[in-house]
Amino acid sequence: MLRFFLEEQMVNEMKQNMISAQIKRERKAVQVESLKWELGYSAEQNQQPDKFIPAVVPGSVQLDIARDANYPDYNYADNYRLFRWMEDMYYTYRTKFDLPNLKSNEKLWFVSKGIDYQFEIYFNNKLIHAQEGMYVAVELDLTSYLKQSNVLEVKIMPAPKRFAFPEDKKQASHVTKPPVSYGWDWHPRLIPLGIWDDTFIEIRNTSFVNDVYVDYELSDDFSVADIKLKASAVLENEHPYRWELKDAEGYCVLSSEGMMESLLDVALTLKSPKLWWPHDHGVPYLYISSFYLIDNNGEVIQSVKNKIGFRKVQLVMNEGAWDEPAEFPKTRSVPPAQIELNGRKIFAKGTNWVNPEVFPGIITDERYRELLDIVVATNFNIVRTWGGSIINKASFFELCDTLGIMVWQEFPLSCNHYPDDSAYLTLLENEARAIIKRIRKHPSLMLWCGGNELFNSWSGMTDQSLALRMLNALCYELDRDTPFISTSPLFGIAHGNYVFRWKGQEVFEMMNKSHHTAYAETGLPGISPLETLKRIIPANQLFPPQEGTAWEDHHAFNAWDASVETWLCQDILKEYMDPAKSIEELIFQSQLLQSEGYKAIYEAARRQKPYCSMVLNWCFNEPWPTAANNSLLAYPSVPKPALAAVRDACRPLCASAVIYKFVWHENELFTTDLWFLNDSLQVLADQRITVSLQAGNEKLLVSEWKVSEVKPNMNVAGPTISCKLPSWNVQFFKLIVEVQEDATFNAEYTLIYRKGKN
Repeated sequence: MLRFFLEEQMVNEMKQNMISAQIKRERKAVQVESLKWELGYSAEQNQQPDKFIPAVVPGSVQLDIARDANYPDYNYADNYRLFRWMEDMYYTYRTKFDLPNLKSNEKLWFVSKGIDYQFEIYFNNKLIHAQEGMYVAVELDLTSYLKQSNVLEVKIMPAPKRFAFPEDKKQASHVTKPPVSYGWDWHPRLIPLGIWDDTFIEIRNTSFVNDVYVDYELSDDFSVADIKLKASAVLENEHPYRWELKDAEGYCVLSSEGMMESLLDVALTLKSPKLWWPHDHGVPYLYISSFYLIDNNGEVIQSVKNKIGFRKVQLVMNEGAWDEPAEFPKTRSVPPAQIELNGRKIFAKGTNWVNPEVFPGIITDERYRELLDIVVATNFNIVRTWGGSIINKASFFELCDTLGIMVWQEFPLSCNHYPDDSAYLTLLENEARAIIKRIRKHPSLMLWCGGNELFNSWSGMTDQSLALRMLNALCYELDRDTPFISTSPLFGIAHGNYVFRWKGQEVFEMMNKSHHTAYAETGLPGISPLETLKRIIPANQLFPPQEGTAWEDHHAFNAWDASVETWLCQDILKEYMDPAKSIEELIFQSQLLQSEGYKAIYEAARRQKPYCSMVLNWCFNEPWPTAANNSLLAYPSVPKPALAAVRDACRPLCASAVIYKFVWHENELFTTDLWFLNDSLQVLADQRITVSLQAGNEKLLVSEWKVSEVKPNMNVAGPTISCKLPSWNVQFFKLIVEVQEDATFNAEYTLIYRKGKN
């Protein structure tokens, strides 16, 4: 065996040396040049701007104007209203550069990964491109238009609006622009325009590769990956190529070489591939794919590198779902919502991800990393990238691949009736093709979804809507092996509830009796931390909160048509506690309800496994600072106490108690049911669990539970515990569940105590 290992190692080293010898010298086929931009604007399309100001690219026209005119912070009070006039202007980005030194085998290209939204591109006063849509990248050969001194202009049209009034999200119901920008219950009406992703000019070889895609199919036992190496190129003639696949340790495990024309499609086989897993189920293992385009002298004129993860994902029927409906007349069962990855059923614990900035042009790799690190630390293994928001930049998906975060990806449709007309369908097809081709290579991608809440009455679409039929067809054509659903929610999948108490029912009661295959959106509002409130609300308005002030501008009042009180929900707070006498007390009350409510949501959903397979809260982050919202993080990344509560509720292994209500009275029979939750592959034996009630410094031992075995990826239901509540002089008491063998599995709940009879 040792001899075989050494011989195999020697062969690998010889292969590496051969590759190095064949590739004599590598130089960059692409030489990127940054550009210095300026911005002008006018009220009419054919009117020249009065002046030009410095512009930051990527960015937005609004931020450039605000910076030049010294606007106050749009996050503060109602300053965002100052931006309203910018929706309807015409904008011109302009940059100038001299003739570059091009060799006979080189050309100059203009590349932009994203321009928002409808625009024309002029080069030396000549229209060379026109486009609607922010997700199709722009790649233009400028060589034939070059002069000694050159001017490049990007002219951007006003924000698209299907109709002038009312001013709401339905104005975006005919485009692929994020409808959230037109105003939402947690987002101001601020409609970004401008160059929002990396944009530059580059010198390319006349022969270059424009796409490399490593497609594959895993065998049923995951022991073999049948690979299709696909590449497309612009070539003057045939060129040699070489492709290598290296493992994470840097060893070449597979390679291919030969001659290529404009298209390449090569079949290869990789034995014993290491699989990609979410971080809580294994290693998110990534290989390195390197494609080299070579000239006849053996010189590498271009290399294309990316990471590859091997995984097989399916949506399968939830356990017990085929048994429903039990009564006649029979109709279809609920659709599948269970993620099966590499043959293993995964309980998906996660959150809804929204754009982390109002203006996507200022989202950086570091901003994504900061937030996604918190996702992992919260014990989440999946994010749903919501359809009302942007399609994230490339680094978002690269980080999810590396960190082991599964991604539910929606197309840019949300809460609107998107039309069946040809113009919209053509636009959507172009954008969707670009989106699919960009994202499909990422192993973190688990699911395509047509969009958010499209089958509801406020949208009015159905599975016969042409937009959704087309998206399904495109996903089948371009990424067949990744599941697709038309929208969320579907029958069996839950959206809501979003407040602590709704129509007389607390979140505890609602979750304990609910029966759903997945909770794709469910949330509870919590007020933002004091440091956030002071940044957005004038001191003279800070307390008490009132309608018509900055509190309302930041969504504490009249944010959602369910109630004037959302999202601050003071009416609900007053049902449980005395009216707050200070802003600090109000924050404590609101954050307590959010923390205990979210804890109940996640634990109840987990207890409903295996019929339930997913729980995602609404929502994780914010694009601007709200006064109150369902988010776990206040903008930009300030944790609310609920984040810690959710982190504990999502631990792979933990004790859990069923909470039946929030308020308990003196001498009342307190009751709870015990559980031990296990989403891991770990086996636990002989766990001794104690249950106590604590009021102030007094701790009362109520019961014990001995668990003989906790099987992998399975929950254990325990006993019902009851005790008569004693007389305490406290407002709150705690239910404490302690696992004697490992305190990291403990659980704790804060409840309200009242003296006297109910």
